[in-house]
Amino acid sequence: MSNLVRNCWYVAGWSHDISRTPVQRMLLGEPVVLYRREDGTPVALEDRCAHRLAPLSMGRVEGNAIRCLYHGFLFEAAGQCREIPGQDIVPPSTCVQAYPVCEKNSWVWVWMGDPDRADPSRIASSKALDDPAWILKTGQLDYDANYQLINDNLLDLTHLTYVHAASFGADAAWSRNRPRIERIAEGVRSSRWIEDSPPIPPLGEAARHDRVDIWTSYDFVLPGVFLLYTAMYPAGTAQACKGAAPGEGHAVLFDNFTSQAVVPTGERTSRYYYSWGPGSRCGDDVIAQVMIDTATLAFREDKLMIEAQQRIIDADPARLPRPATADRAITLFQRLMKSQDCPTAPAC
Repeated sequence: MSNLVRNCWYVAGWSHDISRTPVQRMLLGEPVVLYRREDGTPVALEDRCAHRLAPLSMGRVEGNAIRCLYHGFLFEAAGQCREIPGQDIVPPSTCVQAYPVCEKNSWVWVWMGDPDRADPSRIASSKALDDPAWILKTGQLDYDANYQLINDNLLDLTHLTYVHAASFGADAAWSRNRPRIERIAEGVRSSRWIEDSPPIPPLGEAARHDRVDIWTSYDFVLPGVFLLYTAMYPAGTAQACKGAAPGEGHAVLFDNFTSQAVVPTGERTSRYYYSWGPGSRCGDDVIAQVMIDTATLAFREDKLMIEAQQRIIDADPARLPRPATADRAITLFQRLMKSQDCPTAPAC
């Protein structure tokens, strides 16, 4: 049985990747073609011509419509076929599925489930690449693994100590320290102090300090969007804050933000989109490039581990994992995902 959840907004690509030239994206195992109308708004259709099932992504955009370049069928942005060369009557049933699509904060999002439930207000509040408060660089990776394994990885950061010792330089405090976990409307929130830690990354004013206190707070929201704020302070700040979130009165040595989206392209394949960079007050373009290069190295470490994990799971799918106290966020989020489920997509 499929564990792919349909009633959610999924990232289909960066805004700068979607143009008047059609492109294909695999979402939940379904081929989707994306292009832009003449006014620039995005279109998302089933990438499967109703005639001989050729991909529309190999076609041509004409006005707001797309023409299949196999036999010339022309489909409106709403999915209905408007023209069949050499045939006067176009049957109403000649159509392709149109998906709700929105553009927000430099990502194009597609709703793969019941269109009546496609509420744009539920789209995660990631950071736009042109947000003046941040200097953000981007990357993406493809995984041969089920997307929920990547979600689990992001929901339990105790792995930083072991998987990312070489890239992020995380020490043992990340595996010992348990965050505060809260339910929020569309997911979970995880917050914590890491006290008396080496600065990771050692950039900006934080590089002048051997030890710092690190505040991290992230929202992990449906269907797998990771929104993490990290700030470094002089050692002793966590105690001064009595473990609570830092207020405006404390000097920030360095801060950064990352938006990351996990997208199931199939049952056991996934795409991972991410941006990362420093706050404008703390860094510049050079520092942002160092950060994204370090992040890409770290995410490749995750990819190596998660794809190996998938192969072990495939060898004995009936074997269940044994939970630990660090898994609370994973358990809460998995329950929330199941509550969104819809077994089938609507037909056109």
